[in-house]
Amino acid sequence: MVAGAEATYKEIWDTAGALTDSSKYFGTPEQMQGQYMSRAAAAQGGIYGNSAQEALYVIEAVDGDKQPLDGSKANYRLTFAADSLPPVDAFWSITMYDRQSQLLIDNPINRYLINSPMLDSLKRDEAGNVTLYIQKDSPGADLESNWLPAPAATFYTVMRLYLPKAEALEGRWVSPSAKIEE
Repeated sequence: MVAGAEATYKEIWDTAGALTDSSKYFGTPEQMQGQYMSRAAAAQGGIYGNSAQEALYVIEAVDGDKQPLDGSKANYRLTFAADSLPPVDAFWSITMYDRQSQLLIDNPINRYLINSPMLDSLKRDEAGNVTLYIQKDSPGADLESNWLPAPAATFYTVMRLYLPKAEALEGRWVSPSAKIEE
């Protein structure tokens, strides 16, 4: 029985670790009926999720090479084109979590997320793009407004789009991926 429970927990954990699109894991009881593994993985990854029409969750745990995001190995950049910020009727946020504990990351500036209410304080490049610096060390005082501190370990981010617009729900808008700083 113990081996069966351990194997099931590993399957749930692995499924939760592969979550990228909440629209397949949260929904009404009717939508989720019979989808036990999806429901277990969603609870493991983030209990109490809303339906996609209320909030769309974009989970990023790996880089472009499908390697786990790891603040001890790389610095990452997440760039939103000026005309391609998350399309929402409410607000959006990006929150950082420790991969093992699934808890927020303690950090020197006590910042656990970057969100749309912070847009006016974020630095933009000459084209109006917003680049977020996802790394364990400060990118420098002049870019610290755009810094989301990462641990010196594996981590993942969750972008939440509250009241997402049709282009997000229909897949016409796709979140940019974190890229390793070259």
